[in-house]
Amino acid sequence: MTHSTTRIIRDEHSALSAMLRSIILLLAQHRREGTLPDFGALRAMLFYVDEFPEKRHHRKETELLFPKLRARTPLSRELLDRLDDDHARGERRIRNVEHALLAFEMMGESRRKAFEQAVEHYVDFYLAHMAMEEREILPLAERVLTEEDWAELDQAFGANRDPLTGCEPDAEYRELFTRIVNAVPAPIGLGAGG
Repeated sequence: MTHSTTRIIRDEHSALSAMLRSIILLLAQHRREGTLPDFGALRAMLFYVDEFPEKRHHRKETELLFPKLRARTPLSRELLDRLDDDHARGERRIRNVEHALLAFEMMGESRRKAFEQAVEHYVDFYLAHMAMEEREILPLAERVLTEEDWAELDQAFGANRDPLTGCEPDAEYRELFTRIVNAVPAPIGLGAGG
């Protein structure tokens, strides 16, 4: 049986993967065309990554899911420690990417490559992190957590959903998501990306 927490985590991972891949595609398109990207759209996309996955999604995993797993089984403790460490370092990593974007915007073409490399490293790190959670942690959780554990997790994860998974955004985030969807090409948005 798949629990709603597992579905929510996978949905949020899919939304984040699509957002990160959209950033890479957008940068590649502008590099090919020899144009500067829409810095406002990139800032909005990176703000999303910082605001939702870093501050909300990771917090739910680190503060709710991982402690329940540690309480139920000695398996994967090292992996859980590593994933928690990834979560703790994630905010610093996204700040580095945001700083590289600011440098590109302020300093121009001479900083394009550094920004693109910072984004690529961040995306590689994040995709590997999410794959590990899906391949190792979620199946372990399905095996060892109790129905009581799942009821608590389902309530907590269901109360705080990522709007890019099709949920209605909180009022304070509605404008941000409208901006991203209108400025960014598929698979995230409706815009042409130029």
